[in-house]
Amino acid sequence: MITAGQRGDSPQFQVVLGRIRVARPGRGRPRTRPDRVLADKAYGSRENRAYLRRRGVRCT
Repeated sequence: MITAGQRGDSPQFQVVLGRIRVARPGRGRPRTRPDRVLADKAYGSRENRAYLRRRGVRCT
């Protein structure tokens, strides 16, 4: 995801997480929900934390 430099990357947080696909070993659909997100302070906004809670993802 590429945006203008002055927009910041926190607004793209939900877009990026929505596009995550992690292949499973063997067969099966790819995982789309990480167990945990590790990010810097900018990603700790109220909106981003609420999004993670709704998806059942822990934040570090």
